[in-house]
Amino acid sequence: MNQFWENEFIQTAAYYSVVILCMIVFLAIFELVTKYRNWEEIKNGNIAVAMATGGKIFGIANIFRHSILHNDTLLTMITWGVFGFVLMLIGYFIFEFLTPKFKIDDEIENNNKAVGFISMVLSIGLSYVIGAGLS
Repeated sequence: MNQFWENEFIQTAAYYSVVILCMIVFLAIFELVTKYRNWEEIKNGNIAVAMATGGKIFGIANIFRHSILHNDTLLTMITWGVFGFVLMLIGYFIFEFLTPKFKIDDEIENNNKAVGFISMVLSIGLSYVIGAGLS
């Protein structure tokens, strides 16, 4: 059975499956903490929400990329990936806190593309910093 789990195709499929599952869970968490409904807004053509959500997807994937590269077991990879996501989520709340002149969620919901773009870049940028820390 050990030989089965050591097969690179099996390992890749396992990492892929776990990351897809984690991404679904993490995006659901983001859906809970934002005032707007991501997929409904995207369906309605809200580019700001699409950019912010795309940044979150890229950020989560990038965190897991680093976690896969630097951890030997699936469980360890998941643990560091979840830790990285929590840090990214904290960064989201800090971003909201540091902009007292307007509410990030309200601006993104109102299709403010500038705020959506900054949110996307923040998620991507934080994922690189978090990923470097996982190395």
